[in-house]
Amino acid sequence: PVLLGCGSAQPGGCPTLCECSEPARTVKCVNRNLTAVPPDLPPYVRSLFITGNPLTDLSAGAFPAQRLPDLASLNLSGNHLRTVEAGALALPALRQLDLSGNALVSFSPQAFGEGGSPLEELALRGALRDHGVLLSLAALLQSGALRNLSRLELADNGLLLLPAGMFTALPALRQLDLSNNSLVSLRNVSFQGLGRLQSLNLSDNSLGVLWNSTLAQFRSLPALRHIVLGRNTWVCDCAIEDLVAWLKESDQVEGKEALTCASPDKMLGKALLKINGSDLNCSVPIDLPSQLQTSYVFLGIVLALIGAIFLLVLYLNRKGIKKWMHNIRDACRDHMEGYHYRYEINADPRLTNLSSNSDV
Repeated sequence: PVLLGCGSAQPGGCPTLCECSEPARTVKCVNRNLTAVPPDLPPYVRSLFITGNPLTDLSAGAFPAQRLPDLASLNLSGNHLRTVEAGALALPALRQLDLSGNALVSFSPQAFGEGGSPLEELALRGALRDHGVLLSLAALLQSGALRNLSRLELADNGLLLLPAGMFTALPALRQLDLSNNSLVSLRNVSFQGLGRLQSLNLSDNSLGVLWNSTLAQFRSLPALRHIVLGRNTWVCDCAIEDLVAWLKESDQVEGKEALTCASPDKMLGKALLKINGSDLNCSVPIDLPSQLQTSYVFLGIVLALIGAIFLLVLYLNRKGIKKWMHNIRDACRDHMEGYHYRYEINADPRLTNLSSNSDV
């Protein structure tokens, strides 16, 4: 078990279950049934591949910083990783990290140590199926520990919504891949502060519309020149007018000619760029949340008026209501006295006999 889990060192300084190239400064431990990170990795390694193994946990010190001072590229994709503990990835030279294809359930916000990380590229394709891990990642990104990050890949994770402010502490980010998820809205997503963002992939999601607030953010990003929006479920009603107008004037969207309506049925398959006002039959843009808010205010006013009228009617008829209540009270009292009298007769045998002979 020790040999399978960790490997043993060869005379050249390479773990038995790995392949090493000192000239290329590369170590590959691919499909070797490893259950732990080999403890005797050569200190010259710059690129390390540990993939396709039943590796489940990365504990603190899994990659000792003193022994691996030059490790810059770490590929841990396709394992069975579930837990990444605090300090597990605290490497001083780490620039590229790939955790794709792992079923993570716990990812410590301190995984890269306390002082931040020089990491520039992070791939998490298919590794964020657990909602708790997504929240942990958001906390990590918001902490500023990855301020040097230039490429972030979050594709294939089934994401419905993103935590608010998730990307606000990534000033160096250039490429953001959110493709092949289930995103239904970007209203709580802020792209402010991403002044270097060049590429944004939102294809293969469930976006029905992009609101004007999101479009305004896109316009404000000077370096953003590549936005991919293909294969989304665009709803071509009055709310899509802002998106259509932006598409017609913007040169940021790749393949915008292929964007088509998914609903309603009368608009199915129609190109967004060919939509005009007569197709939508809208006099003014519709903002559904504003309409709902107005409806709630109107309903509150109506209920308040009904309550005021009811109280006024009670006040004007207070004397009649008081007399009516007194009459009910007197009637109830007479009724109860009758019950009490009959109870006394039934309880006294002499009165019962007297009642029986009352005709004599």
